[in-house]
Amino acid sequence: MRGSDALRAAWRVAWTTRAAVLVVAIFAALSFGPAGGGLAGQNAARFDDPRLTHALAEPLLAPLARWDAVWYLRIADSGYGGDASRAAFFPLYPLLIRAAAAPTGGAPAALLLASLTVSFAAFLAALTLLYRLVALELGRRFASPTLLLLAVFPAALYFGAPYSESLFLLAAVGAFYAARTGRWAWAGVCAGAASATRSAGLVLVIPLLMIWWSTRRRRASDAAWLALAPLGVLAYAAWLGLVEGDALRFLDVQDVWYRELTVPLAGAWDGFTAALDGVRQLASGERTPVYFEEAAGDPFRIAAINIMLFGALLFALTACVGIFRRLPTPYGVWVAASLLLPLSFPVTPQPLMSLPRFLAVLFPIFMWLALVCEERAATARTAAVFGVGLGLFTAQYASWHWIS
Repeated sequence: MRGSDALRAAWRVAWTTRAAVLVVAIFAALSFGPAGGGLAGQNAARFDDPRLTHALAEPLLAPLARWDAVWYLRIADSGYGGDASRAAFFPLYPLLIRAAAAPTGGAPAALLLASLTVSFAAFLAALTLLYRLVALELGRRFASPTLLLLAVFPAALYFGAPYSESLFLLAAVGAFYAARTGRWAWAGVCAGAASATRSAGLVLVIPLLMIWWSTRRRRASDAAWLALAPLGVLAYAAWLGLVEGDALRFLDVQDVWYRELTVPLAGAWDGFTAALDGVRQLASGERTPVYFEEAAGDPFRIAAINIMLFGALLFALTACVGIFRRLPTPYGVWVAASLLLPLSFPVTPQPLMSLPRFLAVLFPIFMWLALVCEERAATARTAAVFGVGLGLFTAQYASWHWIS
């Protein structure tokens, strides 16, 4: 397989889907954005930083810089600055943003463009490697469908926004591809980059060790490279300890974001009960919070989101079972272990908050889905359904309504 085939397929999917996301975001921001007041206006007033998001290209690029994107831009601009809330955001992505903006002197107005450039470049590289990985594992005919299904998944909007999703996807795919092709030094580097992007990157050690164990020549020198995997987390913790005085602040700060460690998988049950309460809230016809007294905002909207999040959980669990049945075991182990983390840190009153975004980077889900759709000639229909969801997610996100 020529490398140019993978790059062409990745480029075709990357630029078309990201362009579509941008167009929808601009339209939504102009039509339903904070200018109209209401909840969108309140959210923009509380979370936006016009100095970073509006200075360069309002309204062309600003609609992509919402919610957590503003935190990444702030960190790239002024560092962590003693703000405990910022510690939840790992440093590799904002460091790359700052590096990309360095030719401009790190001007705040250039950070948004730099962040989008880093996100798109990482997404393109991730899709290129994913094409090669799917061709290796399943055959080339499943490669392009996998890319398409991943790129139009509703939460794939974050691959085109100033979020770390694209970078984490690149690191995860790169780690798997490097391990499968015997490039263990690169596997360790990619795993280390993943853990410097988010703490969940540590989980990659498990499937990588499984791949190493399955090789014919289990050389200790190859496995030793995987010791690089935790370096991202360890380096960040060391920096927090030296500069902020609390090496584990990235864990302690979860309380600020309303996440609390519970027994494993408790979030799944909490998500079910929240979805059930959501059905009851909608059926009640009452705009006053009947089942979501602790929530801020429209209880109907909160109810609908909880129902959607539980649907995402059912999809994830179905996919996880399918991956164990149809793909090599390390892929299933990585997805299962990655799901265990958010399901053990539920959020009140939305226990499964951000689950679709977490699913978007679990690329084995889309490898499995490509297999299922090919057998049923359903790739186009599934992509169309996903595309509608992607448009809805993008419109909500760009108009300052929380969606995932």
